[in-house]
Amino acid sequence: MQHRGEIVEQAVRQSGLSITVVAKRLRKSRRWMYLMFDNPQVDIDTVLAIGTIIHHDFSADIKELNTMRSNSFSDPESPYNGQTKEYWKNKYLKLLEDYNELLKKTSSKK
Repeated sequence: MQHRGEIVEQAVRQSGLSITVVAKRLRKSRRWMYLMFDNPQVDIDTVLAIGTIIHHDFSADIKELNTMRSNSFSDPESPYNGQTKEYWKNKYLKLLEDYNELLKKTSSKK
């Protein structure tokens, strides 16, 4: 099992930002940061928030992030999964043309 706190601590120290700066941006105390570094099961949301602050992608370091991301972006029941970019481009263009026609009709009535 991975020790998330140690992974996060190493990334924070390598980032060049001080622990105080990271703590302030998280609206936490330095003490909280050190306790978090000792926690092997740091919350994934906390890891992601710290990653955003220090500009670090933890998906290569923490295995759970890879499985979480792959599950969160695929919705097998979504009717839009099989649509191509071409389909959406054409749909957008059709809606745009319809909108322009509607504008012409409404402006000519005034």
